[in-house]
Amino acid sequence: MAFCIADLVAMPELHLSVVVGSHHLDRLVEAAHTSELVRPGEWLQGGELLMTIGLLLPMDPASCRAYVRDVAGGGACGLALGLGHGLPYQHAPAPLIAAAEEAGLPLLTVPDEIPFIAVTKAVFAARAAEQHRRLERAFETQRRLTAAAASGRGLAPILKAWTEATGIGVAVTDPLGRLIAASGQDTADLLLDSGADLIQRVAARGMHGSGSSIVGTAHVEVQPLGARRLRGLLMLTGSMEPTTRLLASGLVSLLSLELERRHLAEEPERGHRSALLGRLLDAASAGRARDVLAEAGLVTDAVRGLAVRPASEAAEVAADLALAVPGGLARITDGVIEVVVGGDLDVREVLSRFAPGCPAGIGPPVAPESAASSIRQAGNLLEMSRLTGQPVEARESRSSRLLLELGDRRALQGYADAMLGALDHADPSGNLVATLTAWLDTGGSWDETSRLLRVHRHTVRNRIDKAMRITGRHLDDAGDRFDLWLATRSRQAARDAAGPEPGTPRRGEGPETHP
Repeated sequence: MAFCIADLVAMPELHLSVVVGSHHLDRLVEAAHTSELVRPGEWLQGGELLMTIGLLLPMDPASCRAYVRDVAGGGACGLALGLGHGLPYQHAPAPLIAAAEEAGLPLLTVPDEIPFIAVTKAVFAARAAEQHRRLERAFETQRRLTAAAASGRGLAPILKAWTEATGIGVAVTDPLGRLIAASGQDTADLLLDSGADLIQRVAARGMHGSGSSIVGTAHVEVQPLGARRLRGLLMLTGSMEPTTRLLASGLVSLLSLELERRHLAEEPERGHRSALLGRLLDAASAGRARDVLAEAGLVTDAVRGLAVRPASEAAEVAADLALAVPGGLARITDGVIEVVVGGDLDVREVLSRFAPGCPAGIGPPVAPESAASSIRQAGNLLEMSRLTGQPVEARESRSSRLLLELGDRRALQGYADAMLGALDHADPSGNLVATLTAWLDTGGSWDETSRLLRVHRHTVRNRIDKAMRITGRHLDDAGDRFDLWLATRSRQAARDAAGPEPGTPRRGEGPETHP
């Protein structure tokens, strides 16, 4: 308990008397200081009991009022006047009493037989004893916290021991802000309601910071928990004195160790969910895909696959992703983390939080039975994600633009000219190139190409046959078709970059990947 004026007055050996200010004796006494200055306020730091014999103080009302205001303005907790034979005063003067009462400053008197140094020693001895008691309480609290942590009964006993010893409310959440344990449901509700925004801000910084704020009348503080990676968040409510704050550092260490132990204990469950993902992606189990998802606690009509290639600590990143996504379906295959999530999850937010800077592919939403296809597409986008420096998502709309933009434009244009130059020379109108482009875009559909170009399908066939003769390519050769497709696509990408010509209609294109 802090040392206050009432405690000092209660010391029988000092024989102090309270003249005025008996309603303010709960003020803390930080020190005892002697001064005969008429304006001592600038020499005070706050919390001192200022002692004087009033040697230089004029005892008129105006002077006493100015003196007391100066003392109170300097932060003194009270004023003590020394009395006795050979001293200026044998009792407290009326002007000084009136001024102290007006200012609400406690005024004490020190009898002749008690030297000021005795009061000073008593104050510092009492404060030293209080500091000793605080340290003893801190050691006892630390011992109780350590015993609770060593009990092997999880977080709850540690949090209970903390609140019983300090009176500070406490709760622990996972990295997503979901409550794991608290010292009481009322505390949990208060902390989560008032600290939700602060939790998210601190969690976004990982292990690199803490935060505090005043929410309503409550002081809320959030600190990260974990050894090397964020395992959870500690929330505290209430102001803490220095000794309690020192204990809070120990609490963070104990809770971090407990969460690391909890993380290791959950390894079998992560292994089980990794096996569930393997069953989900097994072609032989496709018919039971929805049952597998239900076993994982994920009920959805659409899923999508994610593929992430971390630079290091693949197991840790996989564990973070498994914690962050409903169902927790994640596994590591050849250094690549594969994850299946519900089709409506904001996967970019998850990746930015738990796999920042890692190449990542995002497969398209598919039925649960086709989860393997979405995973496969996500994996195929990893190299593109590495080149662009951001996650790449597979979508249904203009296919090759991103891939082509990654290449050197002049090289691609030169390639297109080399492949299609003979057609340009043979047909300056561009009909042969346009027909070839449309035919390749439609996957070799004569009818669809005819419809797009508004010409007879025989005309389409004749033009394609002519184009093959001129270029020396063959329709039934996959390599030849790819070379021509890449050339026409390069031309299209160049035109798109330059902007459409006036009056040129835009045609729909096939699947695209978007960063």
